[in-house]
Amino acid sequence: MNYSMLIQNRKSVRAFSSKKVSASVIAEIETFYNSEAGRLIPGIKTELLTFGKEKQQNLESAAGYQDFLIGAPQYLVLLSENVPEAGINAGYIMEDIVLKLVDMGLGSCWITFTDSAKVKKALDISSELDVAAIIAYGYGERTTKRLRVNIISMSNVDISAKRQYFNPKRSVSDMVFMNEWGNTEGADEFIGFYDDMLWEAFYAASLAPSYLNRQPYGFVIKDSTVTLAERPDKFTTPVDGALGLGAVLLHFTSVISRWNSTVKWDLSAEGAAALPEGYKAIGTCRI
Repeated sequence: MNYSMLIQNRKSVRAFSSKKVSASVIAEIETFYNSEAGRLIPGIKTELLTFGKEKQQNLESAAGYQDFLIGAPQYLVLLSENVPEAGINAGYIMEDIVLKLVDMGLGSCWITFTDSAKVKKALDISSELDVAAIIAYGYGERTTKRLRVNIISMSNVDISAKRQYFNPKRSVSDMVFMNEWGNTEGADEFIGFYDDMLWEAFYAASLAPSYLNRQPYGFVIKDSTVTLAERPDKFTTPVDGALGLGAVLLHFTSVISRWNSTVKWDLSAEGAAALPEGYKAIGTCRI
């Protein structure tokens, strides 16, 4: 897959058409998950389940933003072992599946949830694994506009279902720093621009989905080591934060791997750059 193109064409769909997703399409998605989808931490046991529109009513009592669930022809639920890195690994896997859906001409939307047990009960899931991620998918309704959602605070945000897309607000220059958090001096010279390898990878990361488009993350480059850092955001829950960070890592890694397939993230954050109080080093990689 051409990840750079798919990432730029990716959008969150809030309204789906009634067109049915065929059994062959569902099978192709399941095959992709089993044989091609990336794993940030391959040792974590996961399982992908698919549900049809008939389960929407069940999900409405267990998932969705403030009890609002996006109706869709199909839903994917990713289960995972309950380990510390489960959320970020789930975000990495599921975002790869989301991009596969884009490649197949399908639209999707991440579904928020807070209680794995509640979702499992609603969907009659008997697995010992926990619910780690949920997406709705299908064929999106046609639209003529891309609308920006500006989120200043939780009391100043338009979440109307008519608004179709969440567009990134922070540019590469707003989230990539040199040597220490907040320092942009020398960053443009180091990462280049447009067709340069690093710029494209960081640009892809800037397009990753995040809860309410909060984008609570950034990067620090020091001594050829890139640190992904989570910045404080009181509106993003740990579940949504971890999934978002996994998506960021998938975007960055899938694009930079076109030039350097040896780039691997160390989630122990060994050698991470120093960060301001309240910030957290998520992982590091050598470039």
